[in-house]
Amino acid sequence: MFAIIQAAGWPIWPLLAASIIAVALIIERSISLRETKIVPGKLLEQVVGVYQRQGVSSDILDKLARDSPLGAVLAAGLRNHKSSRYVMKEAIEEAGRAAAHDMERFLTTLGTIATAAPLLGLFGTVIGMIEIFGSQSPSGANPAQLAHGISVALYNTAFGIAISIPSLIFYRHFKNKVDTLVVEMEEQAAKLVDMVHGERVG
Repeated sequence: MFAIIQAAGWPIWPLLAASIIAVALIIERSISLRETKIVPGKLLEQVVGVYQRQGVSSDILDKLARDSPLGAVLAAGLRNHKSSRYVMKEAIEEAGRAAAHDMERFLTTLGTIATAAPLLGLFGTVIGMIEIFGSQSPSGANPAQLAHGISVALYNTAFGIAISIPSLIFYRHFKNKVDTLVVEMEEQAAKLVDMVHGERVG
């Protein structure tokens, strides 16, 4: 591996840094965006049960808000349970936007890496081409310098593409997952509003 890095020249270092960051972000988002962590299965049912039995208190709402992003959205709605349906939905939508923003954290960085990696690879290719042309002299080409220039060009191109493809795939996957989770949170929050205002039973 070290021999490949040496053959690829100094332009490979930004690509290696980008690959490490991309892997770290993919692992972090894979852990953070688990459905059970964002939208716990029985949470709405439990919240409605507690609300119907004993109403709401600041302690219960604080605990609910810390439970999960869905919990924070439901807690925002229940804090305004005595207000009109419109006010309750407004509070839920504000909390939902904050939760969506938090779920999209680091995705911009991952998308940037997916876009920038081929350009960094192209930059390395240009550096390699410069070395190839630099190997030319009146007495002929320097074989070692020519070989090194070709290595720099090809390795950087390959590394750039190899980093970009999985980064782009995971970026699209996480964006779609966030959109799906947000829709599910909105549906559960709408059910809560209907139940609180007596327009839905169970």
